[in-house]
Amino acid sequence: MFRSTSLRLAALYTTVFALSVVVLGIITLFNIRQALSEQFSARIRTESAALVQEYRSEGLQGVVDAVHERDGTPGSLEFGLQGPAGEAVAGRLAATRAGMGWSVSRRDERGRAEAIRVFAVALPDGHKLLVGDEEGRVEALDGAVVRGFGLAFIGVIVLGVTGGYALSRDVHRRLAAISGTAEAIIDGDLARRVPVRGSDDDLDRLALTFNRMLDRIAALMESLKQVSNDIAHDMRTPLTRLRQKLEAGLASPKDQEPALEGVLSDLDSILDTFAALLRIAQIEGGARRAAFRPCELGALAQTVTEAFAPSAEDMHQSLTLVVEAPATVDGDAELLTQMLVNLVENALRHAGPQAKIAVRVTRAGRAPVLSVTDNGPGVPEAEGARLFDRFYRLERSRSTPGSGLGLALVAAVARLHGAEVALLPARPGLEARVTFPEIA
Repeated sequence: MFRSTSLRLAALYTTVFALSVVVLGIITLFNIRQALSEQFSARIRTESAALVQEYRSEGLQGVVDAVHERDGTPGSLEFGLQGPAGEAVAGRLAATRAGMGWSVSRRDERGRAEAIRVFAVALPDGHKLLVGDEEGRVEALDGAVVRGFGLAFIGVIVLGVTGGYALSRDVHRRLAAISGTAEAIIDGDLARRVPVRGSDDDLDRLALTFNRMLDRIAALMESLKQVSNDIAHDMRTPLTRLRQKLEAGLASPKDQEPALEGVLSDLDSILDTFAALLRIAQIEGGARRAAFRPCELGALAQTVTEAFAPSAEDMHQSLTLVVEAPATVDGDAELLTQMLVNLVENALRHAGPQAKIAVRVTRAGRAPVLSVTDNGPGVPEAEGARLFDRFYRLERSRSTPGSGLGLALVAAVARLHGAEVALLPARPGLEARVTFPEIA
C-alpha cells in the first residue's frame, strides 16, 4: 500500500499544502509586522504632537505634569523630558541618549536588554521631548502569529497524513477488488464481476465500465462457443455428402464427372459459409467503422430494389419501394447495402409465389427506419428472435438453399451502426424493421 499512487499523491498534496502554509505565514507575518510598526510609529507621533501642543498651551510645567501623569498610566507609552544641557527633567526616558527624530536605544530591564524605539523633538525653549515604547510589543505579536501558523502547519501535516492514509487504504481496497476480479477471470471464472459501491465516483464508474466489458466478453465467448458448435453441427452434413459423392465417383469411373461437379458445388457452398462467418466476425470487430460516411437510405434502397426487380418478376412477385421521408445515416454504404440485400433476398425466398414485398424508408420521430415487408406465411413469434442466430433456420426452410447466416449478418451490421433490428408480424406476412439512432 505504501507504494500506491494514491498515497504518493496524498503525500505530494500534503507537502504542497504545508509549504503553502509556510509561505502564507511568512507573507502574513511580514504584512502584520509592517502594519503594527506603522501603527506603533503613528501612536508615538500622536503622543509627541499632543505634548508639544500641551507645551504651547500650558507651558513647560504643563508638559512635566502630563509626563508624570502618563508615566503612571498602565500600558501607556514611555516619556522623557530633558533640559537644554541634556539633564533629566521628568519621565522614564529622561536619561536616554537619543538624537533628534527616530532612534533605537537599549536599556537593561530586570537583567535583560530591551530595545526601545524613541522619537525625539525639540521644544521652543531648548528642552527635548522623548516619546517611545518597547520593540518587544511588536515582537510579542510576531511570536503569536508564528505560533498560530506553526499550529496550522502541524495540523495540515497531521490531517494530510491521516487523510492520505485513509484515502490510500480505501482506494487500495477497491483496486484490490478489481485486481482480484481480473485474476479470477484469468483463472477461468468468467461470471466474476467487480463489486460496485453505489457512490457513483470515478472508481464506481470504472467498475461499471469494467463489468460491461466483461459482460461483452462473456457474450462473445458464448457466441464463439455457439458458433463452434453450430459449425461442427451444420458442416457435418455437407462434408458427409461431399465424401459420399467422392466415394461414388471413385467406385464408378463413368460417374466421376457428375460427382466432381457436385463436389465443386458443395465446396462452393462451404466456402460461402466460411466467407460469411469471416465477414460477420469482421463486422462485429468494428473494423469497418473507419469507412463510415453519410448515407441516404432512400437512394440506397432504390439501388437494391431496382437490382432485384427482375428476379421478383421472374418469380411472379412484386417488389416496390416507398420512401416516406428522407433519411440520412452515418454508416458504411457497402454494409448497409448488403444488409438490405439480405433482407430482400430473404423475403423473395420465403414469401412464396405471388407475394407482395415492399421496401420502406421512413422515420419514427427523428429516428430513420428501413423496413422490408411481405405478405407471406411469416414466422412464429417465439422463433423470431432466434432467426438472427448463426445457422438457425426454421424447420420448413431447411430444404431450401442457404446457410442460415443471412439474418446473422443483418444483425451484425445493425449493431455496428447502433441500430435495432426486429422481425415483426405484418398480419399477414412479416416485417423486418431496422431502426437507426435518432438524428441530432
